[in-house]
Formats: sequence, structure tokens, C-alpha cells
Amino acid sequence: MTDELIQAKVARIINNTDLAFNKGADDGVEEGMKFAILSDAGEDIRDPDTNEVLDSIQIAKTVVKIIHAASRSSIGRTFRSHSSAGIFNSLGQGSTRYETLASDESRVQQELDPKKAKVKVGDRAVEYTGEYTGIVYDF
Repeated sequence: MTDELIQAKVARIINNTDLAFNKGADDGVEEGMKFAILSDAGEDIRDPDTNEVLDSIQIAKTVVKIIHAASRSSIGRTFRSHSSAGIFNSLGQGSTRYETLASDESRVQQELDPKKAKVKVGDRAVEYTGEYTGIVYDF
């Protein structure tokens, strides 16, 4: 194996939590790996004095964890959750919201209307080895 990060593309949206990639075990994909699904456009970092573009960073739409790796494809699932930090948290009444592939974040596994998906077939994905911040720096 090399130190290069594995890159793949979304081959199919299975439901609002699961998607398939066009890379699998033959390409080094293993269960438990994480992949960031990247937006089409990066974000420029500009010098505030000259407005010159200094660099560009990729923004992740979401991050998925591989739950199954076949020889030529793999299945990734959303896994992140966000807890509300409200006054009721100390009483055990805070809420947890689980991330999905849908723009409305409905967690119940169901078919996903492509128009409501934040991830699309053909989106580029890259193996992700860091903590998620919404910005992918390490590729």
C-alpha cells in the first residue's frame, strides 16, 4: 500500500444514510475507513491586502464511514451526530440530531429523492483521516 489517500466517486445513493462508491477492497477500501464527500467548488483563501488567491481548500458536504467493502465497490453510511447544548441538557432533555445525506436530515432510513440530496451521484470522495471540521485539509 502507498501513503496516497484513496479517491472514489459516489456511484449510487441507496437511501438517506447509505451510499455506494465505485472503489472497493481491490482498491484498498476497508470497513471502518472514512471518506469525505467533497463539494464541487473549493473556497479560496485571499490575501486581505492584495486580494491575491493564496490557496484553495476543499469543503466536505459530509463524511461517511465504510460499513461494507466488496471487491469493486463499497458502502458508506453517515455516522455523525450533533447534540443540542441547551438549558435542558443537564436534565437529560437535550436533543441529538443525526446527519444524513438528505438536506432535511430525516434519519429514518428511506429512499431519498435525488432533488433533496446534498450528495449526488458522481461527487468526488477522498479517504479522510482527520477529525471532521467541515473543511478537508489533508489531501
